[in-house]
This record gives sequence, structure tokens and C-alpha cells, in this order.
Amino acid sequence: MAEGYPPRDDEMEEEEEEVDETSYKSVKDAVLFAIEVSESMLTPRVSSDPKKTAKESPTTAALKCAYHLMQQRIISNPRDMIGVLLYGTEASKFYGEDESSRGDLSYPHCYLFTDLDVPAAEDVKKLRSLVEEEEKAQEILVASKEKVSMANVLFCANQIFTSKASNFLSRRLFIVSDNDDPHSDNKAQRSAATVRARDLYDLGVTIELFPISRSDHEFDTSRFYDDIIYKSSPTDADAPAYLQPDTKVATATDNGISLLNSLLSSINSRSVPRRALFSNVPLEIGPNFKISINGYLMFKRQEPARSCYVWLGGETPQIAKGVTTQIADDTARTVEKWEIRKAYKFGGEQVTFTADEQQVLRTFGDPVIRIIGFKPLSALPFWANVKHPTFIYPTEEDFVGSTRVFSALQQKLAKDQKLALVWFIPRRNAAPVLAAMLAGVEKVDENGVQKFPPGMWLIPLPFADDVRQNPDTTLTVAPEPLIDQMRAVVQQLQLPKAVYEPQKYPNPSLQWHYRILQALALDEDLPEQPEDKTVPKYRQIDKRAGDYVLAWSDELDKQYEKLSAGVTKTSTLVKRPAGDRSGKEEGTRPAKKVKAETPANIDEEVQKSFDKGMVSRLTMAVLKDFLTAHGRSTAGKKADLVERVEEFLEYKS
Repeated sequence: MAEGYPPRDDEMEEEEEEVDETSYKSVKDAVLFAIEVSESMLTPRVSSDPKKTAKESPTTAALKCAYHLMQQRIISNPRDMIGVLLYGTEASKFYGEDESSRGDLSYPHCYLFTDLDVPAAEDVKKLRSLVEEEEKAQEILVASKEKVSMANVLFCANQIFTSKASNFLSRRLFIVSDNDDPHSDNKAQRSAATVRARDLYDLGVTIELFPISRSDHEFDTSRFYDDIIYKSSPTDADAPAYLQPDTKVATATDNGISLLNSLLSSINSRSVPRRALFSNVPLEIGPNFKISINGYLMFKRQEPARSCYVWLGGETPQIAKGVTTQIADDTARTVEKWEIRKAYKFGGEQVTFTADEQQVLRTFGDPVIRIIGFKPLSALPFWANVKHPTFIYPTEEDFVGSTRVFSALQQKLAKDQKLALVWFIPRRNAAPVLAAMLAGVEKVDENGVQKFPPGMWLIPLPFADDVRQNPDTTLTVAPEPLIDQMRAVVQQLQLPKAVYEPQKYPNPSLQWHYRILQALALDEDLPEQPEDKTVPKYRQIDKRAGDYVLAWSDELDKQYEKLSAGVTKTSTLVKRPAGDRSGKEEGTRPAKKVKAETPANIDEEVQKSFDKGMVSRLTMAVLKDFLTAHGRSTAGKKADLVERVEEFLEYKS
């Protein structure tokens, strides 16, 4: 999925001029990493599994997470800000100054390694050097012998957000620590930290914790962090919470690689702020019965997007600003906006409309989600999902009690396996659609990170013109032995836990595009070959299912021989002489009846009988040979065989 807020649906691109885009396109995110530097955080974690020998300290793993996130944001969200604050260090640094020069405004044992700003290439290089170069790490990552004050850390973060991102709608502080009670013996410091955390939330900053358990102690948020970490977001209190603060990110037996993967999984799940596709749209359950909900676009095709144009004609590259001017063809004069009128062709003529007339034509009413009725889930075919679904979640902003009513409706739909048919207008000037509203249940991954919150989904239903007719194909059913053999092959190739996770298979062309941009921006060597995780693992497939595939191939050859033998049967129909109508000849015994055999051109004969509506007049032998040749069952009475033949020919025609 693309990071940041995804674009609108394709069918609504034409409405960009009329739709207010400030609600989501102007939203910028500011993320400040607060990473603890202590003896335990600097100690590499060793796994109990002897096969895993990689070592990684929690502090280094957290810095790598910040580095990877900065790499992603510098391309996908170039307006977002990211900073790295190290606390618990021996040295102190705040905006390029040391502790002694700050006087009373200093923040002891707080080291602002990367200022909160839009990431530049130099910032990425600087953070990479801290992760990869041991000399740089040994110089900065030195744990302080004194305890650091969490109130001081939170106040330092407050000053950074106030001075650097005061007008941002999304501001978040990521705390990575393995100390669940930093002020166990000092109630005054604990109370001061609670006050500073409250100040951050009043400022609109969300504090999110990434706890790391030690080998001898499991992280317990109730000892300190439950007092400063709030589950709801101050900027969007009704948005679905993607991760509870008591979720364990790493366990005591994690080695460096698994620790890094766990942190990356958790940080990526919260790396994108929750930005609503539409807000406070009424959901009409009945007459004069409304609740308010927000909509989120959770799935969108990720594509390379150009954020700006760069002029390379000078000594240094510069961002080019485009200016559009409309000029008349005949006089080359500048055409003003009020002179332009939109027209449509009708009957060979141009029918013009003013802007107000167009606005009236495109208005179908205020935004609303109106329930029309209810249907069982079985009434929704699989092919009806042809557009991006919208996830909806309640909000208490307009109607108090919306969350309770929404929860009751969601639980009822999930329990009864039903869907609601709704009339859906997401925004002003948007085209109305009929949609199916389905209940969605909560889903979490192996790390306890919430992948999808409980709520409901709106699936736009297609009109008749939106559905493409399938091409005419001949329906052929494989024999039962082949189906049984293929079932064994499929069972051997199932994914772990029988779940397909698209996020584990990134778009190779898009990642290659980002990799080239990264190499050009950071002065790195250009990569030679892209990493494609969608390439099948042939050796593993051969190891698990190779024997079953060969067995299926042998069975296929056997079935082909049987079918070929059935088709090559040739015989002719024997007719009695014209004079032998009575079955007797003068002076002889009645002639013995000769059994009619299957004709050679059996398909043509059956087709002619089907065209004349006389399939029932064919013999049992002809019907069975025809069904055998096409892989159909020959069991049952003649009426059953006739029905199968007619069904096959109807599909074929």
C-alpha cells in the first residue's frame, strides 16, 4: 500500500476542482523518535536458538527502523518531518549546541541527533553512518551513569514540536525503551513526567510506545507508561486504534534480526497517520435515525508518483514551478477563466453550460449513507467487488452515541451473516452508488499488531455496464482421478497458516523505481538487479510437491489414453433391407436383429440431433460414448444421459 493518504477513487477524478482537498492533501505528519540509550539497550540480544547467531542491540535496531522509515518517507511523503532524539546519553545536544552553552534551558542527557525536519539526503547519510560505523556509534551511543528524567525528555520533545511543527495536524512521538519504570523511587519525577505528557496531548501530540522486554523481565506498562500513554489519538479520537500500548514488540528470546523485524512491523503499522477519506457523513439507519461516521481508504494500488519537476539545466538541480496559461488559437491572447464555458456534443451540436448549471446537474444531494434493506451474505457474488472498498468507523462529533449504535449494528450483521444495501454518496458532487455494507472483524498478526480494526466495509456494487461478459468457452470437467491427484498438489503448496499477506510481496517495479531514486539522492552505487520477491521459490516447490506433480502427470497420460481410445471407436449403423420389413422371408426363419453400433462422427451426429431437438432418440451407446469422449459421467438412466448431453451442448453453444 502507498504510504500517506491515498488518492480518491478513479471515477471521482473529474471532480477535483469542486471537491475541497484541504481535508487530506494538506495534512503533513511529524514523527519524532525518542530512543533510549542505556546499558541494557546497548547490549546485543542473543537468541536461545543455536541456528540464529545474528546479534543486534535494541538501540541499534530502533535506529535502523528510523533509518528505513526516513528512506521511505523521503520519497513517498516528501513533506513529512522526521527527527531522532536520543535520551540517556552521556553527551547532551540540542539544536547543534552542547549542554554548557544552553544554561538553564539545557536538557541533560538528551541528544538531538537529527532535527525534526523534512529529511534531506545529508540527514539520511548521517543516520546511516551512526548505524553502520562503529566509531561513530561509540562516540555518541554512550550510556549515562546518571538517570535521565522522563519529564525532561518529554519537555524537550514539546519544545521540538512547538518550534518545528507547530501547525501540523499530525504530530507523534515514538518512544523506544526497555525500562518500564524509570522513576520507581521518585514520586516527584513520576508526577512531573505525567504533567509533561499531558502538556504534549494538549498540544495535539500523540505519544506511542514501543516496549522491549528483557531476558529476565517482561515489560509491564502498568508500572509507569499507562499514566502517560493514551490509547486514543488527540487529533482523531474516534479513529481506529492500530496498536494498543500494552502490545509486546519483542520478547526475551528474540535475536537481532527478529527484534529488528518486530520493531519494523510495529513502526510501519503506525508510520502512516489515520487520515479520513470523508468525515462526519451521516449513516441513516431509519427515518430520523442517524449516526455519524468517518471513511478510510485502506487499499489502493501503489504507483510511482511525481511530486515535483526538477530543472537540470543549471549548475545545481532546482525544483521547477509550473504556470499554466490558456491562449486563444487565432489571436494568441490570454483567455480569462470567465470566458471559458464547458460544452457537450449532442446531435452534432455543442450544448454549453455555465458553471452554476453544471453544479446543479452534478448535485445528487448531500453526502449520506442510507440503508435501503438487508440481504444474506450469499446474495453478494464474488465478482461484484470491482472497486476499492471503503472502511467506515463511528465518530461522536455530530451525534452522541454513534459508537454504541454502530457497534450494535456491526455485531448484528456479523452474527446473522447479513449485509446492508445502502445508497452511498461519500462527498459533495460525488456520483451516488449502491453499495453493500459488510461487518468486518478485528485481525492481528503474529506480533499482536492490529492489522485491521473492527468496523464495517462499503463495497460499491457494479451496474450492468460495469460488468464485462466472460468469453464463450467450452466447459470441460476433468476425470475424478485427475482431480484427486491435483488436490494433493494444492495441499502441498499452501502458504503458512493458509493466509496470503500482500504486504510481504512488494511491487518489484515500484521498489526498483524507489531504489534508483534513493541511489541518486544519496550518491550510492546504482543497483544492478532489482529484488523481486514475487519470483516463485522453485527449489522449495520441487521439494514439497515435485513427486505429487509427477504422479499427476502420469495419471494425466493414462486418462488421455482412455479418452483417445473412446474417441477412436468406429462403427456404422446397419440397416435392414427395404423388403425385410416384416422380419420374414419366404421359406426362411425371421432374420436376427443386428445391434446398431456407434457412428464414427459421433460429435456431428449428436449435434444434429440436438439442433433438431431429438437427443432422446439416440441410443444409449451413442450417448455414453459421447459423454466419455468429453469427460462426463455415464452413470444413470437414459434420461440422465440425455440431460447431461443437452447441458454440455448448451454451454458449448
